[in-house]
Amino acid sequence: LMLIVRREAQGIRRYCHLSTGNYHPGTSRTYTDYGFFTSDEATGNDVHEIFLQLTSLTKTPRLRRLLQSPFRLHEAVRDLIEREIANARAGKGGRIIAKLNALVDPQTIECLYRASGAGVRIDLIVRGVCALRPGLPGVSENIQVRSIVGRCLEHSRVYWFENNGRPQLYLSSADWMERNFFRRIEVAFPISQAKLSTRIRDDLELYLTDNC
Repeated sequence: LMLIVRREAQGIRRYCHLSTGNYHPGTSRTYTDYGFFTSDEATGNDVHEIFLQLTSLTKTPRLRRLLQSPFRLHEAVRDLIEREIANARAGKGGRIIAKLNALVDPQTIECLYRASGAGVRIDLIVRGVCALRPGLPGVSENIQVRSIVGRCLEHSRVYWFENNGRPQLYLSSADWMERNFFRRIEVAFPISQAKLSTRIRDDLELYLTDNC
């Protein structure tokens, strides 16, 4: 996260950069990541609250747009999966696409297995370690997993949920691992602008159509 606070003619304004990667000159040349610039007021307030939390003894704030570990992110990911399960059981279909570096959190894996059993189509693009086993009859036959490394190291994390025709997309610094959910400060941030979310969704389709 990066935050710039400016006093302008209209008052205080916050400019934010949120990224799936690190502010490091070496990794910036060899990793692929997504970065998002915004002056959205709610997002700016959330980032400001996180920095206050990190640098003081204030209470953990209730954020408006961002999901933060170790306080809310794990629960929120499970809630988003549970919503797809409910939609699938109601005959509304369900779809999840997640691009990660690793998937090893047992509670999240169990939730994905239940989603598969409910009929949710799940595509996982996991570059590294994946403890979930796809294609098991009665357990994970609706889950596909693939690992892709392009010219640069794939590092971006993307969570996409169909949400009954109203897709919800998050970019994040967090893999679905216990250390990311419970032992680190991580964030996931929504991308709601249609042009940007369509671009990221198109990127995911390129990964899913890769056959080499």
